[in-house]
Amino acid sequence: MSGGPWTGDDRDHNDGCHARWTASLNRSTGKPDYQDDWYDSQCGGCRFWVALSGEVGRDYGACTNSRSPFDGRVRFEHDGCDCFAAREDASFG
Repeated sequence: MSGGPWTGDDRDHNDGCHARWTASLNRSTGKPDYQDDWYDSQCGGCRFWVALSGEVGRDYGACTNSRSPFDGRVRFEHDGCDCFAAREDASFG
């Protein structure tokens, strides 16, 4: 163990997280029932999505929308839900 706090920047660990966490996607862009109108309402563009730190934060963040069923849960930036609220600056991720 190094002298400082662990930052999560471990490729094998992060790949494992990605595999586990994408198994619980609400809306997967790879599924045939994915609706085109969902594309512009992905978590990464929601004002209530807060990116995690470190390498894993490039793709994942926490939902902080009290109206969402995913409030307080880690979500993939390309997932989404019916409680999406666009960011005023239209940024993503």
